[in-house]
Amino acid sequence: MDTLIADLKKQIVEQLNLQDIKPEDIGDEQPLFVEGLGLDSIDALELIVLLQQHYKIKLANAEDGPKVFYSVKTMADYIRAHQPKND
Repeated sequence: MDTLIADLKKQIVEQLNLQDIKPEDIGDEQPLFVEGLGLDSIDALELIVLLQQHYKIKLANAEDGPKVFYSVKTMADYIRAHQPKND
């Protein structure tokens, strides 16, 4: 399994205090909002905080939010594309 995706699932469960959901219950491409995990706008703010705290990434444009936070996989793709390189 992709390490970043596994880490993100664990961080999402912890950050959002999802008591009835285990990281392995979240599908890589499962929608996070509405029909998927059923997250709401408050949860979206928590995900933005998660990106900033864990990955030092700020969402450049608020309109990108729905695309970036569609699924764990889209979050991982965004992190890989925008994370500062440590070379």
